[in-house]
This record gives sequence, structure tokens and C-alpha cells, in this order.
Amino acid sequence: MLEHAWIIPLLPAASFFLILLFGKRLPRGGSEIGIAAVGLAFVLALVTNAQWFDHVGDAEHEAPAGEEHAAAVVGAGATGAEGESAAVAQDGEPAGEEPAAEEGGGGEAAEEEHATVEPITREWTWFQSGGVEIKAGMLLDGPAVMMLFVVTLVSLLVHVYSTDYVAGDRRYTHFFAFLSLFTASMLGLVMASNTLELLCLWELVGVCSFVLIGHWWEEKPNSDAALKAFLTNRVGDIGLIVGVIVLFFAAGGTFDILEINTRAVAGDIPSTALLVAACALVAAVMSKSGQFILHTWLPDAMAGPTPVSALIHAATMVVAGIFMVGRLYAVFFEGFDIGSSSVSVLAVVGGVTVLGGAGLAFVQDDIKKVLAYSTVSQLGYMVMALGVGAWTAAFFHLFTHAFFKAGLFLGSGSVSHAVHSFDMKKDMGGLRKWMPHTFWTFMFCTGALIGLVPLAGFWSKDEILAGASQLGDGYTVFLVVGLLGAVMTAAYMTRVIWYTFFGEFRGHGHPHESGPRIVVPLYILTALAVVAGFANIPAALATDGVELRFEHYYEPVGAYFPSALPTFAHPEFDLGIALLATVLGVLSIGAVYAWYWRGLGPHGLTQRSRLARGGYTVLVEKYYFDHLYTDVIAGGIKGPVARGAYWFNQNVIDGLVNGTGRLATLVGRLVYQYVDQDVVDGAVLGSAWATGSTGQAFRRLTTGKVQQYGALLFGAAAVFAGALILFV
Repeated sequence: MLEHAWIIPLLPAASFFLILLFGKRLPRGGSEIGIAAVGLAFVLALVTNAQWFDHVGDAEHEAPAGEEHAAAVVGAGATGAEGESAAVAQDGEPAGEEPAAEEGGGGEAAEEEHATVEPITREWTWFQSGGVEIKAGMLLDGPAVMMLFVVTLVSLLVHVYSTDYVAGDRRYTHFFAFLSLFTASMLGLVMASNTLELLCLWELVGVCSFVLIGHWWEEKPNSDAALKAFLTNRVGDIGLIVGVIVLFFAAGGTFDILEINTRAVAGDIPSTALLVAACALVAAVMSKSGQFILHTWLPDAMAGPTPVSALIHAATMVVAGIFMVGRLYAVFFEGFDIGSSSVSVLAVVGGVTVLGGAGLAFVQDDIKKVLAYSTVSQLGYMVMALGVGAWTAAFFHLFTHAFFKAGLFLGSGSVSHAVHSFDMKKDMGGLRKWMPHTFWTFMFCTGALIGLVPLAGFWSKDEILAGASQLGDGYTVFLVVGLLGAVMTAAYMTRVIWYTFFGEFRGHGHPHESGPRIVVPLYILTALAVVAGFANIPAALATDGVELRFEHYYEPVGAYFPSALPTFAHPEFDLGIALLATVLGVLSIGAVYAWYWRGLGPHGLTQRSRLARGGYTVLVEKYYFDHLYTDVIAGGIKGPVARGAYWFNQNVIDGLVNGTGRLATLVGRLVYQYVDQDVVDGAVLGSAWATGSTGQAFRRLTTGKVQQYGALLFGAAAVFAGALILFV
């Protein structure tokens, strides 16, 4: 499967066309085609993961002792026609010996973690332009293999869940068709071998999200949310296009991702070009992955069906930006000097997003919007981790977050399915009595999101905090940001638990537990939210062969990844930070518990304090970003700018056109009167008069008398003869 993994995205892509062609004729509206295709893709993804583990193991055992890492193929990733990959020792360390731990983190590592693991590539000619051959193909390495598993699993569970959630929907077949295409687009994106291919699939992901967010387009808020997502992402996509173009020329006229990364690591691309490209690509990350200040589309995207929200927030769309940074990490690492600088653009953007998103989650009454802002905050953690140099921590958090956030979104859908509303304060409360399965799965996934031991979020978030503490030169401020984010996460999620599952039921009707097609996916995701963190358990807490398996199998190792640079390092497990984060989270839970369950605390603070009321208003107004974009920018364009343009059109452009027309009319009138009538017609009439007068004169000479004609002829001959004598 390593050589034929390109089949995996083709399966859901094919199901898209099959569902559209035959779905309405099938007993289950085409959903069976989508589930079968994604299910088969998931099985093949499992096989691909197993074979990738063997591939990494082969690289460990085949690494020749004493061979330098520099001897690796410069274009690391190229494979032979048979798909076989070479494996060499890295960093000049003989296989079988452990290098000393670098200062700042990393600790001791087993010898196999220093063997270059060549990615698997398959490429075909796409088109030719200007003598340049552009190829499309597959780049399969650790992060791509990991994403194949995550995307296919979450998508499969979402497909199964949707058969109940959207049953009877007016566009049931259409929904499953685009759900399959969405999955195929993301799977293709994670295996794209060049930046141009990545750009095309990036846009296809955006188109699918537009269709699915606006699935119920008859309701204006839904169509508005879809348009907002589409247009906001187009703003950031300009940055992606600019970045791709800059890298193409800076890397010597290639779109190949491996070649670009290898040249960046080797220092063959000017630092200025890397900085410009990295800054442009950050704009794309800000829009696609919901980073401040282009995050505003993400909460509004909750207008779409809940299964779509789960898929967007857990395994597709929003993680595309994170994956793009990780895929082109050498560009960012070198462009921003991540390994040696005191601050980076990525870290700042991520840190601001961590706190900004968490703050907005506090004041939401819609349970899905709380989870949406939570996703914004958690994506900020990932971007911040990449910004401080903790690549593995970022991708490990992406991995664990996919499971517990999908579980939370699907859990919110289960609740709304029972009460027919997403409003926690008005229509929920006390639901743990009627919905025990949804309650317990939601509780465990919430614990994972908060980062409680030993759930998955604890391990991945701790790695990010350790990276902020130990890596770079002065990233400690981001450790504080991460801790504050953890406190805020615990607080707003405890608030959600109170409003949804405790107290008295405030809705209407009789809530009931959801059916097995909804509950079973919740249990599967909850189980993964519990155990997924052990995939990268620190070496300090595990025995050899068990520790850091995620890092070992999924972090790229080779000339195309910054691990080849001396400034790249791994953070060590820090028990003090882990305990501090846990204690702060528990204290935050306790404070919210005292506030809501026990009625303690200064209630009515916003009525008594102007400062508190002002802060609350800022949060309710979402920091006024929607006001800026909708009322000032868009409204300004539709209002004063439009009126100014209309006035300019009427008075300047139309004035020029009308003035030109009047001038042309005047000139025409003058030409007609003085040139045409007096000059042209005068010349014509004068020539006619002269001709007539001459004719009359000659007519008198024409008498018909021969002797007269002879006299005239003789006279003329005499005149000519005289002239010849005188002048010649």
C-alpha cells in the first residue's frame, strides 16, 4: 500500500460521482456508497500505517554504521522505480550508538530515531508550460500517513452518524455526495507532492466547506455563513498563492515540496525569500485554520449540519493550515529563525489566538459556538507549538484533538437532536438523567480537552507547554500563554457541562437518548480520547520500545526536515509544568463549580462594575471584528465608497462621455456648415460652373465650317512655332 496509497483519496472521490448518479435510486439515498467507500479507505489507511511502521523499522536496521547524514540524497524523498527507499545514518552518528542530548531538550534517543526514513513518492506529468514540466503525485511520509488514519476514521464515523442525524433531509443524497468529496479533497491535500497540487486541493476543500456549511441555504443565516467562510478564506488564499510563487522562483523553478524543503534546510534559498514566503503563507494559515484576525468565519460555520461541523473542526478544513505549515516546515523554521530567535510570527499569531478564542467561548449560549471558539483556541496551541519549534507537539495535539473535539461536536449534535435546539441556557439542563450515554462521552471528551490526567489532551498539551519552556531563545512567555489558555479552557467547558447536563431541564417536550448510529461513534471517539495520548508517552515515564512512538513513526527524519539542523531540538517531559497545568485546570474547574453549583462568587458583577460590563460587552461583540469587517469594510464599500463611486461615475465619467458627445456634435455642425457646405460644395458647384462656361465658349467655336477650323489650326501651329523659336 505504500506504493499505492494514492488509491485511498480516489475511493471517496469516486463515491462522490456514484452518489450523484445513482444515490436517489438506492434504498438508503446513496449513504451506503459513501460509507462503503470511506470504510474501505479507512481499512487501507490502517494497512498503510502498519506498512509504514515496517518501513521505519527497516530504515533503522539498514542504516550503515558510520555513514554521514550528509550522504543522504539531497532531494530526500526520491524513490526508485520499484518504490524502494534508502536509509542512512543521520548526524554522523554510527548506527547503534546514542548521540549526546542537545542542550535545550531532546534527551537520549534510541539509535533508530537517527536513521533517515525516506518518504515514498509517485509522480506523473501533469502539464508542461514554458519548458517546465509540472508533475502531480503522492508524497507519503510520517505526517501524511498519520493524517490518512485520522481523516478516514473521523469521516467514517461522521458518515455513520449522519445517517441518523440528517435522516429525511431534503437534500440527503447531495449531503453525502459532498461529504465524500470533502474527505477525498483532504486526503489528497495531505499527500500532495508539490505546492501547486496542494493549492488546487486546498481550494477544493474550501469549495466543499462552502457547499456543506450552506447545506440549508434557504435560510439566510446559513447562506450568509457559507459566503462568509468562502470570502474570508479567499483573503488568506491570496497569501498562499503569493507564497507558492515566491518559493517557485526562490527554489530554482520548482514546485516540488521535497526539493523546496531540502534547499531551505541546506541554505540554498535566500533568507529574505524564505521570510517573504513564510509571511505570505501565514496569511493562508490565519484564514483556513481560524487564527486571529481571520477567525471570524469559523463560529458562523456552525450554521451547517453538526456532522459537517465535526468534520471541519476535527479532521479537515481547519487542520489543513496546520498541516501546510508542518509540510513546509523548513521554510518557516528558516524563514522565521525559529530555532534561535526570541520570537516568531507563528508563535505570536498562535499565542494571541489561544487567549482570544478562549475568551470568546465564555460568553456563548450556543453550545456549538462554544466548541467552535474552543477549536480556534486549540488551533492556536498548534500554531504556537510550530512557532516555538515543537513540531511533534503540534502534530500530536492535532492527532488527539481530532478525537475529543469530534466527540464533543457529535455529542452536542446528540443533545440538540433530543431538545431541537443548541441554546444551552434556554433549552437544556439536567440532560444527564435522560441522556446518560451522551453525558458520559461528553464528560470524558471534555476532560481530554481540558487536559486532565491521563486523558489524551493532557499528554499533547503538556508537550506544547514543555516546548514553549525549553526551546528557542526566550519563548517562556508562550508557556504563560499556554497555562492561561488551559485555565480558561477548564472554565468555559465546565460552564458548558453545567448548562447542558445539570440543573433543571429548561426546554420543551421530553428529551431522550439518541439511537445507536449516533451513540456508537461517540463511544469510539471517547475511547480514543482516553487512550490516544499514550501514543507519545514521554521516555521518562515509559520503558524502551514504548516511549515516544508517535514522534518515532510520524516525525519526518531526513534532509528535507529541520531535524537535520543543529538548532532543532525536542523538549523533555517536565513534571513541574505538567503538575502546574493540571493543578491550575482543577482549580479553574473548582472555581466554576463553586460559581454555578454552589452559587458562590460575585454574581451580577457586570451590573455593579463598569469595567466588568465593558469587558463583557467586548466579548459579546467578538472584539468588534465582525463590526470592522461587516459594517466598516463591507458596509463602507457598499455605503460611502459605493456612493462616491456612483457620484464619480455620474459626474466625472458620464460628464466626460456626455461632454465628448456634445463637443462631437458641435464640431460636426461646424464642419457641415463651413467645410461641407461652403468649401466642399462650393468647390463642386464652382467646378461645374467653370465647366459649363467653358463648354459654352467652345460651343461658339464649333460652327461646322472647314475653313474656319483650318484657320484655327494654322494659327495654333504658328503660335507653337513662335514659342519654339523664342524659347528653344
